[in-house]
Amino acid sequence: MFDSTLIYTIFYILVATCFVYPPNEFVSAGFTVQCLFSSWLGSETENFIQYHIRRTVATILSHSFLGLGYLLGVCCINHNDRLSVWMGSPAWNMFVVVSLLLPVCAGILVMSWWKDRWKFHPIARTLSAFCSQNNPPSWVLVAAEINIEFRSSCDNHSVSPSGPGGAQFLNIEVKSFVPNTKSFNIRLNALDFKDLQDKVNRPINVLQNITFHRTLTDRFLDAFKEQVVQNVLHETSQCDNNNTKINLPQSHDIVCLKVPELCIGCMAATSNVKLVKLCVSDNSVGDDPCTRCNCRPMWCIDCMAKFASRQDQAHPETWLGSKCTCPMCRSRFCVLDVCQLRPFNTS
Repeated sequence: MFDSTLIYTIFYILVATCFVYPPNEFVSAGFTVQCLFSSWLGSETENFIQYHIRRTVATILSHSFLGLGYLLGVCCINHNDRLSVWMGSPAWNMFVVVSLLLPVCAGILVMSWWKDRWKFHPIARTLSAFCSQNNPPSWVLVAAEINIEFRSSCDNHSVSPSGPGGAQFLNIEVKSFVPNTKSFNIRLNALDFKDLQDKVNRPINVLQNITFHRTLTDRFLDAFKEQVVQNVLHETSQCDNNNTKINLPQSHDIVCLKVPELCIGCMAATSNVKLVKLCVSDNSVGDDPCTRCNCRPMWCIDCMAKFASRQDQAHPETWLGSKCTCPMCRSRFCVLDVCQLRPFNTS
C-alpha cells in the first residue's frame, strides 16, 4: 500500500506541476485552465478584460483544490483504512488542514471580488485609477475602450528563427503619475524602440549602461563607408564659367564643380562621392564586370551606402562583395569603385 501511495504522490506532483505551469503537450491536449473553463470564460477577442478577470478567478479556484484533490486520491488508494488518511503526524495534519482551508479562502476572496460587477477585482481597481476625473470613476468604460482597441489590432510578423543576426529585447519600466498605481514592465524589440519613442508624449530615460545593438544593415553601412574611406580620393576643382573638364596624365578625370551640390537622395548633405571604375575586372567570373560611370557627383556617402545595402537578405555575407548599378545611368559598380571627392587646385 505504501508503494502505491508513493507512486501516486509522484504522479500527482508531476501532473499538478504541469497543470500550474503547462508545457506544450498539456496545452495541445487542452489540459489548461483556459480550455477546461472555456465555456465560462467566453471569447478573449470580444471581451478582453472580462475574459482575463474570469481567467484569474478560475485559476485561483482550480489551483486551490489541488491539495484536496490529492487527499481524495489517497483516500481512494487506502480505501480499507480511510481514517488514517485524515489523521497522522503533525506535519500531515497541517497539510490536511491547509488543503481544506485553501478552497474556502479562495471562495471568500472570489466573493469579495465579485461584488458590484467585479468592482473590487485587482484588474478593475487598476483600471479605475485611469478613469477620467470629470466623470464618476467606472472601470467598465476603460475596459470597453481596451476591448475595442484589442479587437481592432492586427499585427503581421515575419519570423525567421534561422535568420541572420540576433534580436535584442528591452525591458521598459512604466511608472504612472496616477497616485496609488503600481509600475509595470513591457518587453519590446530594440528595433521598435524608436517607434515607441515617437508615439509617446513622455520622456523615456535610458540607462547609461544600455547599448542598442545595431541591425545587420547598419553594420553593413559602417563597413561600406570604412572601405570607401580607404579607396582612392577623386580630385575635384573649381572650373571657369564653361565648366570644362581637366585631364591629368596617369590619373583619372577631374570633375569640375562650380559649387558643391546637394545630394539628390536626401537633399541635406553635400554630394561627396563619385563612381570611378578602379577595380580589376575578372573575366573568368560569371558575374558581369563593373563598367564606367560618367555621371557627375550627385550622392553623399550615406545615401550611396543605403542604396548599395539593397542586397539579398538571405545571404548577408555577399553584400560587401556584390555589385550594384548606378541609380542614374545603371552602370555596374562595386564598393571599390566608390570614391570620395577631394578639392583640387589647378594652380
